[in-house]
Amino acid sequence: MVDQLVWQDRFNLGIDYIDKEHRKLFGIMNKVLKHSGDEEKRQWACEEGLKYFKAHAVKHFAEEEGYMASIDYKGLKTHRRLHKNFQYVTLPELEKELLRTNYSQEAVDHFLGVCIGWLVGHTLTEDYAIINGDETVGTWDNLLPDEAQKAMGEIVTNLIFDMFQLNSRVISEHYGGEKFGKGIYYRLIYSNGEEKKWEIVLVFEERLLLKTVGNMIHTSTEKLNTMIINATRYAARQFVNRIKEHFASADEYDLEAENLLTYEQLQKIFEKETPQYSLLLDTGAGYFAFCAIAPHLLEDSVEPSINADNAVAEIREYLEKNEQERRAARKKKKILVVDDSMVIQQSMKELLGEDYDIALAGSGLATIRSITLDRPDLILLD
Repeated sequence: MVDQLVWQDRFNLGIDYIDKEHRKLFGIMNKVLKHSGDEEKRQWACEEGLKYFKAHAVKHFAEEEGYMASIDYKGLKTHRRLHKNFQYVTLPELEKELLRTNYSQEAVDHFLGVCIGWLVGHTLTEDYAIINGDETVGTWDNLLPDEAQKAMGEIVTNLIFDMFQLNSRVISEHYGGEKFGKGIYYRLIYSNGEEKKWEIVLVFEERLLLKTVGNMIHTSTEKLNTMIINATRYAARQFVNRIKEHFASADEYDLEAENLLTYEQLQKIFEKETPQYSLLLDTGAGYFAFCAIAPHLLEDSVEPSINADNAVAEIREYLEKNEQERRAARKKKKILVVDDSMVIQQSMKELLGEDYDIALAGSGLATIRSITLDRPDLILLD
């Protein structure tokens, strides 16, 4: 299924000893990838991979942090926290899962997905920020709402370019949860240990993940699998952490939970909450949405949080549920219900939902976007 992880020139930071260490990591991951499907050799390959990652965490992290200190890099504190989390939380949890499952194929895929996601995501976001001098912190307090939306759009498009060399453009600053083809809906919840929380929702068109994360790990599948989803999860965390650094209070918030959502659950979030940022982007390889909801608007989780103990099962169940829903939807005609009354929308959905695939829109703008992104067979207007 997977051939190799390919080193690309854009991964080079221009710091020789750091680039050399990153290339070594790509090499060790390729050894694990080579033997991951071999029942007799995959345990040995994973053990070697873990051993090398542990050594890397001690030596390379220290060298990298030493370099940041030498140039007075302002993001050193946050970068160090990410290193410590990977070293003392992520790697031990992965090792426990491998041992607990006797190096099952799914646990090995999870290990590969997490490590590849970390390696690519960390290199192309946190590490790249060192040489780019991207240390902006606390700028939002001085921005007006429209300016803040524009600035966030620039941050997101720049990060997408840094990670995947895709020239993105913001096509809406008011994304309201409209469906744009087959999607993966991923939510991260951050807490400061008190009542304040942030909720980040990332929406990926499936073909975007297949063309970016899928191509990067050279998977031959044309469908999403647990390895691609796991690699996406961890790369997405790095992506969000880079965005968080632009907020003055970023260091106060730690990841509390993560969830893979159904489209229905995504719609419920937009029905009940008002995002501070809600951007829809065309990356050229597929659509992507970034949404950030204010802490006081956050509601309780709608799905169990993903952790080391249930990650493989949760992702497998999520993919199976998605496939079942899509098979059912393909058999139904699609109706777009347009009404500014949420009560009417839900009533029509309950009335027609058993026989038709129902999409909802509450405004003219939402209607236009819904028609453009996922054309219905029939439109019912208020």
